[in-house]
Amino acid sequence: MIDPDGYRPNVAIVLMNRDRRVFWAQRSNSDGWQFPQGGMRSDETPVEAMYRELKEETGLSPDQVKLLGSTPGWLRYRLPRRYQRHYSKPLCIGQKQVWFLLEFSGDDSAFSFDQTDKPEFTGFKWVDFWYPVDNVITFKRQVYHRALSLLEPMVQF
Repeated sequence: MIDPDGYRPNVAIVLMNRDRRVFWAQRSNSDGWQFPQGGMRSDETPVEAMYRELKEETGLSPDQVKLLGSTPGWLRYRLPRRYQRHYSKPLCIGQKQVWFLLEFSGDDSAFSFDQTDKPEFTGFKWVDFWYPVDNVITFKRQVYHRALSLLEPMVQF
């Protein structure tokens, strides 16, 4: 599903533990790291898509997290031309995302990356809240900074 402006609706998840560190996941088949994220289906709300993606990518269910908040409206980023699938129509030029902040108070053994035939991640680590901004792939850094700036006031200390 691509909107008329060329953006794919998507959700992104910032999962925070009791120590106020965030879940930073290693992508399968690459050396990249990122927050869990994924596309929305046409029949889903952003919250429904977030919980589905949470289960698919981390193995966690809604009862294992607490929803602390989300960004107001869509945050957008453009894909560099080399990542755009020019053979696909309509052309997706980027993602528009609603970001969610979740609190996880369970044990790390709850995570499972084999929920789908093609797992998104192979592993994870807990990092400082702002660490991802400087360590995600370059073209996502601006949207990561904007999202974390909007979510930070929702962090419960």
